[in-house]
Amino acid sequence: MQSFTRTVARSAKRGYSTKSFLETHNPFSVTTYARPDIVIRQGRGSHLWDTDGKKYIDFTAGIAVTGLGHCDDEVADIITDQSKTLIHASNLYYNEWTPRLQKAIVETTLNAGGMHNASRVFLANSGSEANEAALKFARKHGNNISGEKTEIVSFNRSFHGRTMGALTVTANPKYTDPFRPLIPGVKHGNVNDIEAIDSLVTDKTCAVIVEPIQAEGGIYVCDADFLVALKKRCSQVGALLIYDEIQCGLGRTGKLWAHQWLPKEAHPDILTMAKALGNGYPIGATLVTEEVEKALNVGDHGTTYGGNPLGCRVAHHVLSRLASPEIQQNVNTVSQLFQERLEKLQQKFPDTITEIRGKGLLLGLQLSKDPAPILAKAREAGLLAITCGVNTIRFVPALNIPTEVAKEGLDILESVFE
Repeated sequence: MQSFTRTVARSAKRGYSTKSFLETHNPFSVTTYARPDIVIRQGRGSHLWDTDGKKYIDFTAGIAVTGLGHCDDEVADIITDQSKTLIHASNLYYNEWTPRLQKAIVETTLNAGGMHNASRVFLANSGSEANEAALKFARKHGNNISGEKTEIVSFNRSFHGRTMGALTVTANPKYTDPFRPLIPGVKHGNVNDIEAIDSLVTDKTCAVIVEPIQAEGGIYVCDADFLVALKKRCSQVGALLIYDEIQCGLGRTGKLWAHQWLPKEAHPDILTMAKALGNGYPIGATLVTEEVEKALNVGDHGTTYGGNPLGCRVAHHVLSRLASPEIQQNVNTVSQLFQERLEKLQQKFPDTITEIRGKGLLLGLQLSKDPAPILAKAREAGLLAITCGVNTIRFVPALNIPTEVAKEGLDILESVFE
């Protein structure tokens, strides 16, 4: 680590400041992001360095992406080797790594105790694409049953992506209002409202899409009883239940999948994943049952880049490590540390911190005021964290973050609340 730090320090002396870099380059960027005035240059494990050489503890993991930390040696070696072998050949042909990854996703999920009837996998490039595939598959399945079985149900506070289909099922005006009219045939309900399920999910419903833990919406955990009732109703009317585990899956809750904490009768018909699957390399996947597979024909869906051998080889390796007992044990250990420290912080600042939500290393600290000033102070002190929902600080560090690094970051967090 010392030699790496020296390399970062040397690379920070390249003749330009952060201010000058942003002034000369930022005018060419479309204005879709609000960023602080730092430029990240390098990462290692749970640390990042900016172009001025400043070091940060990272509690964001690229928004729950780098589950194995930044610049993992094994991932980097795989990228290097595969990039010299075969990067892309399209889905016109088989390659060695696409079917290997598909097989691994199915078998690893089954072996972990998740989605008990998992059968087939469609590979894409992002979470939005994985959800678009899920919605299309559900519409096709519904159309095969009845021409009127086309409605899709999603839930308030949800976030499923920014492409038009995924955006339409994202029941949050902040994201949807500028782009109306959206795709018709979508209804929204409230999570954990069991009494409303029967009127919400009807014979016209082809699919229900829900996050077992609503992440972007503020870290809200769906009750097990609600998801059991939701799956029961879907089965009654022939609708497919889609779990979006793009942020809450792949080890983040202390099990490979968040729905593993649920009874078997709440398992989904379709499961979407992305983010941590590539540890920073873009890849997404849609896992389906054999019933869903039977509704599909050649040409019903496709992608140019999805399932490329480079991404699939990376994901094959990453999946095996995220499913390991070592990673899951670390998630549970560090999660307990976070919970204990955040509870103590809440006791010290009860007027500011109103609630702690989440599971594993997907945690939210609910504030009674705008958290932006606190996060700015934390960033200045060397800690990166992000928000979600309304006045919620989100903690999604790497799943292998060392306990000592987590403690150091929590010390910084506590200091900026003082």
